[in-house]
Amino acid sequence: MEERGMSRKIALLSNVNMNALIRMLKKDAEVYEAEGYGNELGILMNPASSYHAFAPEVTFVVMDLMELLEHELDMESAKSRVENWFSAFESAMTDSCIYYISDAYLWGLETETACTFTDTAALERIWDEALRVLCERYANVRILPYRRMITMLGEENAFSPKMWYMGRILLSGEAQKRLAVLIAERIKVEYRTPKKVLVLDLDNTLWGGLAGEHDNTPIQLSEEHGGLAYKNLQRVILQMQKQGVILAIISKNNPEDAEEILKNHPHMVLRPEHFAAKYINWKPKNENLMNLAMELNLGLDSFVFWDDNPMERLLVQETLPGVTAPDFPEKAEDLAPAMTAIYHEYFEKAVLTAEDKVKTAQYADNAKRVALQKSAVSFEDYLKQLKIVVTRVNAAEHVARLEALLNKTNQFNLTTKRHTLSEVQEMIQNPNKRVFVYRVEDCFGDNGIVAAVIVDVTEIPIIDEFVMSCRVMGKNVEHGILSNVEKCLKDEGFEQVRGCYIPTAKNKPVEDLYEKRGYECLVETSERQEREKQAACRYYSYWLKTHNLCGFVGEIKEEV
Repeated sequence: MEERGMSRKIALLSNVNMNALIRMLKKDAEVYEAEGYGNELGILMNPASSYHAFAPEVTFVVMDLMELLEHELDMESAKSRVENWFSAFESAMTDSCIYYISDAYLWGLETETACTFTDTAALERIWDEALRVLCERYANVRILPYRRMITMLGEENAFSPKMWYMGRILLSGEAQKRLAVLIAERIKVEYRTPKKVLVLDLDNTLWGGLAGEHDNTPIQLSEEHGGLAYKNLQRVILQMQKQGVILAIISKNNPEDAEEILKNHPHMVLRPEHFAAKYINWKPKNENLMNLAMELNLGLDSFVFWDDNPMERLLVQETLPGVTAPDFPEKAEDLAPAMTAIYHEYFEKAVLTAEDKVKTAQYADNAKRVALQKSAVSFEDYLKQLKIVVTRVNAAEHVARLEALLNKTNQFNLTTKRHTLSEVQEMIQNPNKRVFVYRVEDCFGDNGIVAAVIVDVTEIPIIDEFVMSCRVMGKNVEHGILSNVEKCLKDEGFEQVRGCYIPTAKNKPVEDLYEKRGYECLVETSERQEREKQAACRYYSYWLKTHNLCGFVGEIKEEV
């Protein structure tokens, strides 16, 4: 999926006047413009409305809670109004659109006298809880962090009573600018490919001072003064790791000195288990980065390198241009804010899946697999020791992960087609499609949902798409998966299957997959191939006669 940013079609709906904000957004995007405001539900629920004719890809719904409640601050009345709004909204949703709905900020001139802070928070929680439930129920619903924007700006700067009286314009000019930036950032996050690995230096980066000198000069890492700045930096990084950012260390130190601090310093927030890999030695850092990329089996454009030494950053930028090396702040108090900005700029995702939360452990387990391969007497012996288990799971229960696999996988991707979330959902429900999704486990742990195959059975079954995460490549897992797909098709009564390969700059590792499995390259052009003609597209055919494992060593199971 191309990263077009704000050039996508968007809609902004609200129960207050957002016309000025819509005009701001139109400078960079194609924006739906409703007739008036306050009829957001009517617009959504009417299939013949101009909104549905416009067909936005992303709809932002910014609601003022006080207007929704019609200034009625009774808890029971508020619950009823909020429940009715969400019920109507849910009935109007479509699978073809992504929805960002603002969280609650209750503001009105009467709240100073009518509400305590506790009452205000309780009313906001009614909305926020209903929004949370909706997000859990639907993969295409997100929370727009409206309250955080207002809080950072402050009520006096965010709201304009004068503009409210003049034209029902709730937000000040500055708040509208901030909201426009927030919307632009959400669009960017929604469609970009995020970075995967944060590579960290140690001395004067994760802590102040030098590890080898800490007996004489204690390193800066504490709950006070400059030491607290480094500890807060680590707290930010730990939260990033919990959001799926893979952490690694590349640092010039004596390993024993660095490991002692990592394991035993009382104020270390980040411990050895939080890092997928550690390269603590005196080798050039660009060399270590190359080795790290090979160990994790990731492209260099997946890495962000953070080091206090400008010469090290320059070396990496000049020798490994795919790696991102952001500037390092001069003051310790700016460390945590700078890392927060790095997270939003390079790593933040629109949707966090279960896979994301365990990525560091998965990549650390992969290092153990690499060590096992080096010690094994043969490749087959290595595969036997791994005890690989491939399990087919229910695609409908993993829609978000399936969409990510299809849109973010490049190396093991036979056709490199991209799909919206609604298109993925439609494929799962399409009677002419078979959507196979697989989890892979071995003796070291669970790799998670790592592969998907989509077969069109309209005519002779054809494998339209086959994607697999790079972290399970090189173990013949793909042959076990294809064997399962072929068996399922044969069980349905099909006698033949076809495969398709479209070469790209990145998917060369799979160019001979079908030949290895004994598929015959088709010379003739069928009617279907003419209809779906693509440059350099290769088609293959295979008769479903035998159960072809083709070197796969392991167990194949089905949960569905």
